[in-house]
Amino acid sequence: MTLEQLVEDFLSQKRIAVAGVSRTKHDAANLVYKKLQGAGYEVFPVNPNADSVEGDPCFRTLAAIPGGLDGVVIATRPGVADALVEECAASGVPRVWMHRSFGTGSVSDTAVERCRHHGIAVIAGGCPMMFCDPVDFPHKCMRWALRLTGGLPKDG
Repeated sequence: MTLEQLVEDFLSQKRIAVAGVSRTKHDAANLVYKKLQGAGYEVFPVNPNADSVEGDPCFRTLAAIPGGLDGVVIATRPGVADALVEECAASGVPRVWMHRSFGTGSVSDTAVERCRHHGIAVIAGGCPMMFCDPVDFPHKCMRWALRLTGGLPKDG
């Protein structure tokens, strides 16, 4: 699938977890969480060390979220992404988006390969805020710059 098809498929879902949210409100994961929440998604914050995030109950694991998930945004260190992909596979999560704008972000080559091994559709980089309508001006600029420099994820 092309990047556009992967993004369209991911964002057409309703139940999405964001792993890596923190008690610090301006972290990338928190911003993605609030954006998806504001766009009408049923979104679940995941952090093994927090009881609440952004005033909402926080889940320590993906398996603790009742009712299953359509997708997971991973916004953690790359090393944590490996374990999260295994959690996704064990929980039957069919889609993963590893957050990255500039720098390494959450993308782990091992985690990407594990997604493919488990049949999980993966977006290895980019940010949902670059694609989730309405896209704000700074994220439009980031998407343009990353597309120009080859920094957006490759097709699946």
